Amino acid sequence: MPDRPLVLITETLDRGCADWLAKRCEVAWVRFDDPTFNGRLHDAEALVVRTYTQVDQALLDRAPKLKAVGRAGVGLDNIDLPACRARGVEVVYTPDANTQAVLEYVLGLMLDRFRPRTALPPHASADVFHEMRKTEVGRQLSDMTLGIVGMGRIGTRLAPVAHRMGINVHVTDLLPEAQIRKACEGIPFEFLPHAKLYATSDIVTLHADGRAENRRMVDADAFAAMRPHALFINAARGMLVDHDALAAWLDVHPEAHAILDVHDPEPPAPDSPLYDLPNCTLLPHLASRTDTALRNMSWVVRDIADVLAGQAPRFPAPEA
Repeated sequence: MPDRPLVLITETLDRGCADWLAKRCEVAWVRFDDPTFNGRLHDAEALVVRTYTQVDQALLDRAPKLKAVGRAGVGLDNIDLPACRARGVEVVYTPDANTQAVLEYVLGLMLDRFRPRTALPPHASADVFHEMRKTEVGRQLSDMTLGIVGMGRIGTRLAPVAHRMGINVHVTDLLPEAQIRKACEGIPFEFLPHAKLYATSDIVTLHADGRAENRRMVDADAFAAMRPHALFINAARGMLVDHDALAAWLDVHPEAHAILDVHDPEPPAPDSPLYDLPNCTLLPHLASRTDTALRNMSWVVRDIADVLAGQAPRFPAPEA
């Protein structure tokens, strides 16, 4: 029996998906920061990575047999696609694996902010019960305008759901308006330039991609355009936001609030000014953390097996 190709799994992966791959390839679990990683990398024909393994030129130089890299997830920011293509290394990913998970998460963040629901303390008295009932008064999302920045898979799923909840929807994207309207199946929304969207939205949620030109796209000018009471949500990529500008905006506008699930770097730097702001909530990158989404992302192993067998993958990384 010929030797089977060696595949290194460098971060977490669903065990069932890993076992499926192990029936077709030799599989080794070796973290990217393990002292033995470089030694195993020399013989690896494929890698299965998640967020923190940096597949750059330096790694490729240590992997002469590498044929495929599978990103168990959506973002490809940690993979140098031009360097991989120059080496003939196929990059595959799972573009729609966590769309529903992130959609639900963002809606949950909006409800957490505007529909407070504090649990009764144990053995609460009647006075406490009635006082909490009077003071726990929220705001209906149907009275608000949601601004969606980036109308990819998540944005185009979020817009119809928000509309059906009665929320007024504004969107912005680099793609033509007609293309966005087709993707949203006739759901009504206003297609606006960035500054106008910021100025007219009660909630701004980011769903842009991680291309280099989007770094710090939400800067001081963007925050200056936002409403002083706005809720700002980033569950996309930390690099999209100028965090110093965000901190300055929050400091000046105590009625505003920011919820960040992603950061740059991750975790946030110990001296980040955002830690000390009462109107900023920092979360540990949880948007895609559901059993279903994690399993969907782990099925990137199917494309890894196809590439190693000389077949075309279903989900190759897009061209830049």
